[in-house]
Amino acid sequence: MSRNVYDVLKERGFIAQTTNEEKIREILGNEKVTFYIGFDPTADSLHIGHFLQLIVMSHMQKAGHRPIVLLGGGTAMVGDPTGKTDMRKMLTREEIAHNAERFKQQMSRFIDFSEGKAIMVNNGDWLLELKYIEFLRDIGVHFSVNRMLTAECFKSRLERGLSFIEFNYMLMQSYDYLKLYQDYNCTLELGGDDQWSNILGGVDLIRRVKGEEVYGMTFCLLTTSEGKKMGKTEKGAVWIDPEKTSPYEFYQYWRNIHDADVVKCLKLLTFLPMEEIEKLSQYKDERINEVKEVLAYEVTKIVHGEEEARKAHEAAKALFANAGDSAHIPSTEISRADLGDGMGVLDLLLLANLIPSKGEGRRLINQGGIYINGGRVDDQNLVITSLDFKEGQLLVRKGKKIYHKIVLS
Repeated sequence: MSRNVYDVLKERGFIAQTTNEEKIREILGNEKVTFYIGFDPTADSLHIGHFLQLIVMSHMQKAGHRPIVLLGGGTAMVGDPTGKTDMRKMLTREEIAHNAERFKQQMSRFIDFSEGKAIMVNNGDWLLELKYIEFLRDIGVHFSVNRMLTAECFKSRLERGLSFIEFNYMLMQSYDYLKLYQDYNCTLELGGDDQWSNILGGVDLIRRVKGEEVYGMTFCLLTTSEGKKMGKTEKGAVWIDPEKTSPYEFYQYWRNIHDADVVKCLKLLTFLPMEEIEKLSQYKDERINEVKEVLAYEVTKIVHGEEEARKAHEAAKALFANAGDSAHIPSTEISRADLGDGMGVLDLLLLANLIPSKGEGRRLINQGGIYINGGRVDDQNLVITSLDFKEGQLLVRKGKKIYHKIVLS
């Protein structure tokens, strides 16, 4: 008999809080459970935080349970105050619909939506049609403002100011759970640990309206050993969309994470068996880099496919070990006409999108953070000419880990 998925999730370090651990473990071991996770389409691509939730969903689906992906076409119109110091930017209906469509396409890579194995619904279908007075009488009546104010997501915002529109978010998310319970017999809501207050709101609402017990479970947020949110780089978020974060940059992000975070990420973000992860966790010092390569390869393979993972691995080897295939290192083309008699190094860095401004370029050069063809650049006014290109290529390194090829065409 296959293992209870609750034990799998616990062993791999996913579970943060549960409303009734014993009961959740029991139903996951004995029944086919319909569960849901909500995703607000506030951007046009999923990011690493979403990816962790999709991995949980995949574990659950493989164990025979039925996921509901709830796209927040309605809730995204309001914006979740959780973890935010300021109110979210208001999105139009068109932007939200476009983002939801992108989410759908990306999610089908991780979740099997064939023959009722998973359901995707959009809460805009019911939230956008609600009649306000009816909603207040039927749903709002069950919420205590005093209790809501003690919820972490609101408490942290009270000093800075909390708008009334955001205060409604918990009611809307709780109503979603009630609706999914009524329509699909959904009895378990999952989410990141920052969603705990909202999930409790839904569990409580169903108990009050239906007199039934349903369940909630949160998983750990993806943070570094220092407690910082993972998935942030100098350029911003690490996205699932290859147009926003290239497979090579994606691979490099995982290849370069802190030593202390590697084993945790292997457990949370890959499907490698625990026995294999245990073996890898014994590697120390220099050999930890081998473990990072395994992590980077496995996560890139799940997100971008085996072929892209292999290319990214080869490109990284080409740079760090002078082996492998350098064709997949990010590159920028420059024509001989544009280069002319020469181009200033700051203009070249701007052209390759390696710096946001010349001021930032000067700072990097002053700190010894720019290398060209292996040599450190000390002069901000350095002019690059065609003579600097070896076989039509110039290799720029920014900091310790960011490489970029300039190709003369």
